[in-house]
Amino acid sequence: MIVVYHNPACGTSRNVLAIVRASGEEPVVVEYLQEGWTRAQLLGLFAAAGLTPRQALRANVPEAQGLDDADDETLLAAMVRHPILVNRPIVCSPRGVRLCRPSEAVLPLLDRPPPPEFRKEDGSPLSA
Repeated sequence: MIVVYHNPACGTSRNVLAIVRASGEEPVVVEYLQEGWTRAQLLGLFAAAGLTPRQALRANVPEAQGLDDADDETLLAAMVRHPILVNRPIVCSPRGVRLCRPSEAVLPLLDRPPPPEFRKEDGSPLSA
């Protein structure tokens, strides 16, 4: 089973979801902006992906203002309050957990690659 923590407004997230589906998988899609996060959930995902809260922070949104020098606990609390602060998409598969930016980062998590004719949303080919 593959789980994609997805933001449908994000082109990279939409592309990762399309790559997973083109590989023959139908993932569980979690729209985390609607579902929200728990502290425990974020800690588990970040640990599995080898990320710190700082590395997973989406710093270019207004909700990130004032978090430049925040410690991990402050970042986690902010991410729970404002789910948009978590960078996306995060993909969980039996092969591991990753923040899939760029979208090609999802390829090692798949049992089968998408077909060779698969193209990203801008028309360019995937690069491994």
